[in-house]
Amino acid sequence: MLTLKLAWIVICTSLTAILFTYFFIESRNESVIKYFPADEKQSFESANTTLSFQSGEGNDEYEIGWELSSRTPQSVYLRQDVSLLYVNGRLKGVVNKWKENAQEINKRSTLHGEDTQKYEAISFHHGEIHKNSDTINSIQETSKDRLYIIDSPHSNRIAFHDPQSAEEKTWKNKLDHSINQQLEAQWDELLTHYQIPEGAYEKIPLTELPAFDEENPFPYTSKENYKRISGQLWEGLYKNYILGIKDTHSKHPIQSYIPLLLFDKNGKHLMVLYEDDAGEKHQLIQYY
Repeated sequence: MLTLKLAWIVICTSLTAILFTYFFIESRNESVIKYFPADEKQSFESANTTLSFQSGEGNDEYEIGWELSSRTPQSVYLRQDVSLLYVNGRLKGVVNKWKENAQEINKRSTLHGEDTQKYEAISFHHGEIHKNSDTINSIQETSKDRLYIIDSPHSNRIAFHDPQSAEEKTWKNKLDHSINQQLEAQWDELLTHYQIPEGAYEKIPLTELPAFDEENPFPYTSKENYKRISGQLWEGLYKNYILGIKDTHSKHPIQSYIPLLLFDKNGKHLMVLYEDDAGEKHQLIQYY
């Protein structure tokens, strides 16, 4: 089995103002998510991430519901779901829930928000299946949701997942443009730092991973290798990015932007670039 290789290069950068103060995490002491060959006979019955707006009429603040759920046809040896929440492109929190000999996982969190924001949550749903002492397989799924909250002094507060009216489309375009400018600046800094030629890679934000599946695999990869590449990618993200967040968040404000994935156009490897809460830059490399 090919493994995820890690290349660390660390520099110090100045931290900007603390923008977000909420952080949720629930996890075991050791790393759990580990890729095993895909089980061809089992899959998830359902796997969902849901963001919901809860009215805050008359108040400056409002509440956002953040729900993570998944279900398998029968109980499996280990079930674990992990979800990342980004607000205006920056990490807001992590939910990580696991169960042994379980069929279903449900986790709901509530957080306070204010002003105009774009909420994006991406989740990885994982099951580890032990058929006997010698055979271990896994199943996996990704899901996401996004929610726009428009809180303008010139109009009533509105919330939507996908814009329907002309007003909602205008707000979405304005907010996306502003956020994308910040993300592109951060990603350009990482690309420059690691001296990566952009023309050699297809760029995908981490939050867009649920758009891919076996029928629509990652750029420059095959359908046959999708599950393995995806599973090993999430194994590496969990060990290095997600657990790294848990280790550093108590000492530093949550500053991390959405990580950038780079898919080699020669189909040999992918990279993940991100900056952690301490302002340190990281590069993960996964060879196919």
